[in-house]
Amino acid sequence: MKPKLQTTFTPKPEHIQREWWIIDAAGAPIGRVASEVATLLRGKHKPTFAPHIDGGDYVIVVNVQKIGATGDKEASKRYYRHSGYPGGLREMTLAVMRERYPERIIENAVKGMLPKNKLASRMMRRLKAYGGSEHPHSPQSPTELALAGVRRVES
Repeated sequence: MKPKLQTTFTPKPEHIQREWWIIDAAGAPIGRVASEVATLLRGKHKPTFAPHIDGGDYVIVVNVQKIGATGDKEASKRYYRHSGYPGGLREMTLAVMRERYPERIIENAVKGMLPKNKLASRMMRRLKAYGGSEHPHSPQSPTELALAGVRRVES
């Protein structure tokens, strides 16, 4: 009699239940918020997690403009983008990014923590980031998620 081999668990599409979460990022360090958001987007907090299936939830992050940065990252952390043309490299500090495009701070941090495959773009579509405390997703009745063990930082 052959031993039974362990098989990979694959949840069916009808078994995937997506929830809505809201996280207040005011004063919390960028990386701590981003790692929690990446976990929720991937669905790693669910018992039905499978790395090859997109079974994550929707995440709303508010107060991104007030997100904390430890040390001297406000002046020394740089964000880069390239237009594709020669000499098209542009850079911005965290302070300038916070002023102009606060949503991109958390989007860049979360994108770096997701897998580098086709599922990542699907997961990123479920991330909703807002600079202030207002958001248009009240009808979805999101559940508030308190970041456990996160010490708030003055920025």
